[in-house]
Amino acid sequence: MSRSDRGLRRLAAGTLLVAFPGTTAPAWVLRELELGLGGVTLFGFNVADAEQLKTLTAELRGAAGEPVISLDEEGGDVTRLAYHVGSPYPGNAALGAVDDVELTRQVYRAIGSELAACGINLDMAPDADVNSEADNPVIGTRAFGNEAALVSRHTVAAVQGLQSVRVAACVKHFPGHGATRVDSHLSVPVVDVTPELLRARELAPFRAAIEAGTKSIMTAHVAVPFLTGDAPATLSPAALTELLRGELGYDGVVVSDALDMQAIVDSVGLAGGSALSLAAGTDLLCLGPLPTYDDVRQVIDGIVAAVDDGSLPLSRLEQAADRVDALRAWFGSRTHELAEQNGIGLHAARRAVQLTGTPAPLVEPLVIEVDTPPTIAVGDVPWGVGPWLPEAEILRVEPATGDVPGLLAKATGRSLVVVVKDAHRNAASRELVSALVAARPDLTVIEMGLPIWRPADVTYLATYGAARPNAQAAVELLTR
Repeated sequence: MSRSDRGLRRLAAGTLLVAFPGTTAPAWVLRELELGLGGVTLFGFNVADAEQLKTLTAELRGAAGEPVISLDEEGGDVTRLAYHVGSPYPGNAALGAVDDVELTRQVYRAIGSELAACGINLDMAPDADVNSEADNPVIGTRAFGNEAALVSRHTVAAVQGLQSVRVAACVKHFPGHGATRVDSHLSVPVVDVTPELLRARELAPFRAAIEAGTKSIMTAHVAVPFLTGDAPATLSPAALTELLRGELGYDGVVVSDALDMQAIVDSVGLAGGSALSLAAGTDLLCLGPLPTYDDVRQVIDGIVAAVDDGSLPLSRLEQAADRVDALRAWFGSRTHELAEQNGIGLHAARRAVQLTGTPAPLVEPLVIEVDTPPTIAVGDVPWGVGPWLPEAEILRVEPATGDVPGLLAKATGRSLVVVVKDAHRNAASRELVSALVAARPDLTVIEMGLPIWRPADVTYLATYGAARPNAQAAVELLTR
């Protein structure tokens, strides 16, 4: 179909997934959907409850038939449906620890069922990164593990679970974000690996997901020197066209990671990054939560200008439109609408939690939750054991300013429970816990991140995540 038939501005707008504040759709979003906008990405601030979300998505559909309506629902620490209370599903690290692919399939089918019932048709999950770097600041418990084979088989199960209820999976972050020590929300991480290692480790889960029929794949704002040079993969034809499309043979929808992240805006800007990403091989551009309507219009104008100056072939926009149209047709065959309330989240969390030692009966328990700043991907999602230990006194403590003598005095004659998240990544947390253990070797430590560091000779529980069922499963073991 020719440029005049498709309409250049409509083609440009059709590549965008925009965001907006609030729990109702602004007039400009509805108007742009009528004019061909690709769709929206929703965040925690867009979601009050399931009924509100269903009303919102129905309003969006009323403007444009079947736009892409997406969000990040990974389960575990990264949730949008349950952003204000915490996810009812454990995340990937817990599922990888259990290593039962049928369980993973069931968990993701349940997540997909809830999404479908609320009108969501694309889930920016699962995370298929192989978390080979223990100090990774952005992946961690979002990964199924640090072994390519394990991550591959659970990525396939997650894709199958979501897509069994006609919610498109978006496997991320291609070509792999697991070997980084930098958060791409803040700058461009470098994955400095050989071609052989990239293919054997990072690419293995994506290859498996492609074979399993994933409907979309998300790019990573990471540089792989031998492949992309200094540029992030999101802007790299070598990564997206030559490797993903050519070598791996993927012909589904490629979605960019949020383009308002510092890795993009600090280097080429939002509009410039949008045009470059499309030229590299992306089909849908996730703009992230920060851009305003003025920014969106500037992005559309920038894409149109790139076509006019020849830096972005019109055929690339038409190819993207065809892929997105095919995805929308697949959405349209959806038959499942009812959420599955089957308790699979708690069942999975109970199987994942690991206990070392024998907990003593709790006596007037004092729980010290060592505060851990949330990552940008996670956001300020509630966590902790308080809801399942109503008889306990809960103290949330900053690790660097923790008053050890005062805490020990308060715990005199009482059971002491210390809750941490990713203590291996925070020296102050380790120092605080070690000081408490030295004085109270009878205390219990609950690690709600990755159990990489642990104090010796104490009762220790590893939950592999900080979602609600992870906390409940831990408390059940303490109080049984």
